[in-house]
Amino acid sequence: MSHSRIWFVADTHFGHANIIRFCDRPFSSVEEMDRTLVANWNDRVAPDDTVFILGDLFFRCENPEPILETLKGRKRLILGNHDSSWTGKVDLSRFFERVDSFYQGSIGPCGATLCHYPMPEWPHSSRTYMIHGHIHNNTHDDFWPLLAARDRVLNAGVDVNGFRPVTLDELVENNRRFKEAWKQSQESSARLSFAK
Repeated sequence: MSHSRIWFVADTHFGHANIIRFCDRPFSSVEEMDRTLVANWNDRVAPDDTVFILGDLFFRCENPEPILETLKGRKRLILGNHDSSWTGKVDLSRFFERVDSFYQGSIGPCGATLCHYPMPEWPHSSRTYMIHGHIHNNTHDDFWPLLAARDRVLNAGVDVNGFRPVTLDELVENNRRFKEAWKQSQESSARLSFAK
C-alpha cells in the first residue's frame, strides 16, 4: 500500500511567455513550457498527494481551467502577487483544498512557515523552515545574501527545482546546491577583482 507524499512548488507562471526570457528558462515557447511543467508535475504527484503551491501558479492566462483539471494531487494554494490575475476566473473550491495567504504549522515531521514572499525571520526559525517562492532564480537583489546565508530558507520556485514539484528533502538539497553555486561564483568574482 502506498502512502501519500507532500510536495512543494512555486512560480510555475503557466501561460506567461515572457517568464522564459526573464528567468532564462529552457523552453522555446509558452506552449512547450506549459506542457513540460504539467508533465513534470504529473510524473511525480499521485492523486492523494498534497501539493503546496507557493504562489504565482498562472500569469497572463485567459483560461486556467484546462491546466488545473490535469494537475494531480490535493492542492493547497498560498497566494502570490500574480495570482489575482486568474483566481477570479475559476471556482477555486473545485481545484484547491485550501487557499491562503500564509501558512504556519507542521508539514510531515517538520514545522514550517509558508509564504509566497521570502522572510529572513519567522517563528521558531532555529528549528523550522521558511518555504517561499517569488524570487525565481534571482540572486542580484540586495536581500539575496541574507537569504543565502540561512539554511532553513528554502525557495520552492521551479527555476531552482528542476521545473517540477519537489519533496522537502529535495527542496533542502536543491537550495543547498543553488546557494553553494552562488557563493562559489561570488568568491571567483572577488578573486578576479583582487587580481586586477
